[in-house]
Amino acid sequence: MSKTLSNFLFISVLCLFIANCANRGNPTGGEKDTTPPKIVKSVPENFSTNFNAREIKIYFDEYIKMNNLSKQLIISPPMKSTPEITPLGTASKYITIKIYDTLTPNTTYAINFGSSIVDNNEGNPFSYYKYVFSTGDYIDSLTVAGVIKDATLSKPDNFVTVALYEVDSTFTDSIIYNEKPTYITNTLDSITTFVLENVKAGKYLLTAMKDENQDYKFQQKTDKIAFNNTFIELPTDSIYHLTLFNEDLDFKAYKPRLLSKGKIAFGFEGDYKNMDIDVLTDVPSDFEYTITKDKEADSLMYWYKPKLETDSLQFKISYNNKVVDTFDVKITDKYQDSLIVKGEPTGQINFNDTFVLTASTPFKTLDKEKISFIDKDSVLVPYTTKMDTLNNNITFEFEKAENSRYRLQFLPEAITDFFDNKNDTIQFLMQTKGYNDFPNARITLKNAKYPVIVQLTDDKGEVKKEVYSTEPEPIDFKYLKTGKYFLRVIYDENGNKKYDTGNYLKKIQPERISYYPSPIEVRVGWDTVQEFILK
Repeated sequence: MSKTLSNFLFISVLCLFIANCANRGNPTGGEKDTTPPKIVKSVPENFSTNFNAREIKIYFDEYIKMNNLSKQLIISPPMKSTPEITPLGTASKYITIKIYDTLTPNTTYAINFGSSIVDNNEGNPFSYYKYVFSTGDYIDSLTVAGVIKDATLSKPDNFVTVALYEVDSTFTDSIIYNEKPTYITNTLDSITTFVLENVKAGKYLLTAMKDENQDYKFQQKTDKIAFNNTFIELPTDSIYHLTLFNEDLDFKAYKPRLLSKGKIAFGFEGDYKNMDIDVLTDVPSDFEYTITKDKEADSLMYWYKPKLETDSLQFKISYNNKVVDTFDVKITDKYQDSLIVKGEPTGQINFNDTFVLTASTPFKTLDKEKISFIDKDSVLVPYTTKMDTLNNNITFEFEKAENSRYRLQFLPEAITDFFDNKNDTIQFLMQTKGYNDFPNARITLKNAKYPVIVQLTDDKGEVKKEVYSTEPEPIDFKYLKTGKYFLRVIYDENGNKKYDTGNYLKKIQPERISYYPSPIEVRVGWDTVQEFILK
């Protein structure tokens, strides 16, 4: 063999070796699978009639698993015993549904899996799969459609339950508290529309509920409710609009408890303003009491003096002049609360703010002769005060100049509390910025029906500023903090200058609120002017 041929063969083998090495390595895996699983068959078949099986199997073309089934699963009408559905947490090529309930004759059932079924590898969802069967000889096919909104939020909650209750000879308004609905569906995640399917003809109560306990029964303390004003008749082509709201809680009194010497806490639910507390135990002629509202808890604080030589006190609780309950409070030796005075705001004060004085014990008197209120030039500042005994605060109103400083000083014994305790010297320092350090916003309303409450809120719906208006006029919000605000208008239908929620049993809908569709940005250096066209 010649040297040239030998070199050629060597080079050829080397190239083949290098090419072979270059082809080694990890496979790319190809394109990502985006195809959802497919159903191969169902036993019994979907949309079966004269159904009497106790087990259902649904077969897929690949391994699947179920995510978040407890939130996604909707069975309509609800079964008393929830079916057992497997697999949970593992992969399988089929779903098994075991039915333990006694099914109602001539009824169409729908088992809706929402978006819980996904393939095992890529998590591609098989969305809104529904298994339907009838215990009668036909499948009910009527529908009810509508839209959900929230009374006080620009966007309603996720997973809102929409329900139909059949209006028959056993129907009462209290059915939503005691019974599961006849038909249900769910708005699922980020969807505000609903469709109730496979419903039979008839008369129904239509409701929606943010069902926190997921028991399909309305609980006033935890759930939001919405309802159609009248019963609906099926079949219908109407589109229904439901508004979710929190009801004001019905009044309830809790057993009171002694917190400290001369201080008893009376817990409650509902409207405390119509709540009366009366002592039934014989007390001496010099007995005194006062009542304050706790800032942190739903409790009224009952303060009394002097110390009584008794083991217990008996009280009567009334609401709207009707006796609700009587309670005994055991009296033990405890320390008396000390007088602690606080004031807000301190440091920076806005031109819209009032200075508010609060105390740990009830205010009794305020001696203005022992109060010094001066500005940065040591000039006396004119002011007025207002004492709120129920909320136990004193507000100080005064005119504020820009770029100024203020000192509010209370000399000893300027403040006297219910127990005749008095303050030591205390002082509070405040200062203002310039007018141009704050942005302003002007809102003009079109097509408004007066009176209205115009509010600026944060993204959680907390009110930052509000103006009450009774006639067409520009709405000015001055000296705002820089940032984004959400604008809403409350239609004050009864003219009581506050938002009123609804009540299901009284068939009262909440007062209507309109939201401006996008946030309003305000910043220093320019004033925002926004027109809001109301529908």
